Amino acid sequence: MYYSSFGILIVILHLILNFEIIKNGGKDLQRGSRFRYRQFLNALLAFYITDLLWGFLAESRIRVLAYCDTMLFFAIMAVSVLLWTKFVAAYLGKRGIKARLFIAAGWGIFAFVIAALAVNIFYPFVFAFNEDVIYVPYPGRYMLLGLQLILFILISVYSFFATIRTEGTKRIHYLTICASGGVMALFIFLQVFDAFAPFYAIGCFIANCLIHVFVEENVKKEKERITEKAQKEKERYSQVAASLASDYEAIYYINIETGKYIEITASDTYRSLDVPSIGEDFYKETRENAARYAHPDDRAFAVSMYYKETMLKNLAGKKSYSYKYRIMVGEEARYFRFVVMLSKDGEHFVLCDKDIHDTITAETALLEKQKMSITFSQIAESLASNYDVIYYVNAKTGEYVGYTSHNIYGGLNVNETGSDFFAEAKRNISIIIHPRDRERLLSTLNKDYLLTNLESRKQVSVQYRHIINNHIQHTRFSVRKSSDGEHLIIVVENIDDEIKREQEHMLALNTEKELARRDELTGTRNKTAYNEFEQSIQENMENSMDCQPFAIAVFDLNDLKRINDTEGHKAGDEYIKSSAKVLCDVFAHSPVFRIGGDEFAIYLCGADYDSREELIDRIRRSSCANCKSGSGPVIAAGMAEYDPDNDTAVTEIFDRADRQMYEDKREIKKGIGG
Repeated sequence: MYYSSFGILIVILHLILNFEIIKNGGKDLQRGSRFRYRQFLNALLAFYITDLLWGFLAESRIRVLAYCDTMLFFAIMAVSVLLWTKFVAAYLGKRGIKARLFIAAGWGIFAFVIAALAVNIFYPFVFAFNEDVIYVPYPGRYMLLGLQLILFILISVYSFFATIRTEGTKRIHYLTICASGGVMALFIFLQVFDAFAPFYAIGCFIANCLIHVFVEENVKKEKERITEKAQKEKERYSQVAASLASDYEAIYYINIETGKYIEITASDTYRSLDVPSIGEDFYKETRENAARYAHPDDRAFAVSMYYKETMLKNLAGKKSYSYKYRIMVGEEARYFRFVVMLSKDGEHFVLCDKDIHDTITAETALLEKQKMSITFSQIAESLASNYDVIYYVNAKTGEYVGYTSHNIYGGLNVNETGSDFFAEAKRNISIIIHPRDRERLLSTLNKDYLLTNLESRKQVSVQYRHIINNHIQHTRFSVRKSSDGEHLIIVVENIDDEIKREQEHMLALNTEKELARRDELTGTRNKTAYNEFEQSIQENMENSMDCQPFAIAVFDLNDLKRINDTEGHKAGDEYIKSSAKVLCDVFAHSPVFRIGGDEFAIYLCGADYDSREELIDRIRRSSCANCKSGSGPVIAAGMAEYDPDNDTAVTEIFDRADRQMYEDKREIKKGIGG
């Protein structure tokens, strides 16, 4: 009962500690190790149960049940060790030879235990029960515990040295395995000397607790990092909101469904209107404010704009819309522009309003001035072709007028005016220009930059991409000085067709390049392509990049010279093409290269690498059958695998494969001669 009490306690604690992981798969572990860790915990639970049952059955003196439970005890112990090694490989993110070594060690112990238990059925090699149903250990028990002790010590030592060399999350992972493996090694050592104490189960539980503690610590640090990042994001959004508020009289963030809203404003003028900063019903309150403050002539229009249905209808199929009307500020009627946008979550309106009275007044005065003073000859002399938009910008003040052509003879219409071309362009760039082009366009569309460069150049041009109705339009703008030297003439043109022609030209060049690397007879890749491919793999090896497992196979066509001499070169060409088809069909997932008249090479990776022996055997069986029947390709084959610990050059792998191919060629000739 003493022995079983420990088992019952450990089962209860195991379930309490690991309930969420057993149930949900361990969300706090990286994805690749969740499944392995969950398997390991389930195996431990089964082990604890058989261990506590052993205590009851050993005391009950029922020999058959005690014997069966002990067999199950050792079998589940072997399974748990195997699953532990798989978890270690997944948790440490190991691939390649190290992962295979970990798992191979687990499989080795598992195979030894199963074999030992099978022997134990006929001869007491691991354990036995005497006439008094007392458990008696035999040498096999000490051997399997010794093997586990060696395994856990090696993994702990490896993890300890890896801990010294790594930092961050990887360091925590290695420390976890080092500590838990060390605990297991200690308690297995104690179990060797006392067969009737539950040291092994205690060691498993403590090791499990250590893993749990380290994982929790890792999660805690990750949560702290996420919290810190969220705080920085919050501060950044606050700064952005404050910056926007300084550019507008007010910004409203409105829940579409409920009408609840938040107002952000940096305008003293707007505060004087006594509009609340937080409200429960934007639509109702804003209609009331519009009726109170809008200019009498604009009042009906203003009130009509603040219904949920109206705002949704105006946004249908668009990202934003705008309107303007006059608001009475004291005794003065001032123009305000309102811009309505849909938030990213689709559940809120964002409404911005700006006092544009001074801008409209200045634009009106500027338009009259421009109509009187601008001569179209100044623009015409700078134009070489038709453009989408032409801007005439005062180099000192930034005042501008935009023109579009309204007929095939180049007549101009005024379609846009403003007081500061560069400031407005800067605002628009963040909205309608492709994100990857914004920085470059901002640096070019700078007044000082343009004036400096136009001192030594006739023209400054830059290409960029517009985002128009979710479609990309390639655009170019060019800047020149006018003949009076006091204005800049900026022309904007759509160059989609030009870019399309360039892309078609590049596609044609790439097609020619691809054809130059194809073997005309077989359609496979040629020697040039193989040399380039070999150089690419060699560079990966030299730069210590993590190469995936691969192999190189070399093939030689038997009897090609005899066929050319006796049946002609046309028959020889057909023989080469049929051989190439066989290779392409068998190695369907790998690149095939014709590197000589009768020689081919294949780079095996992925699924073909995993099945490499079977695929090579198919070629050899097919060649053997064709050799006996006297029809069909007879192909000698050789293959060599990349050994990352010894191979330093691709040619070394190729040479091994080539030697094996010549051995196979000699075997084929012996078979023919026999």
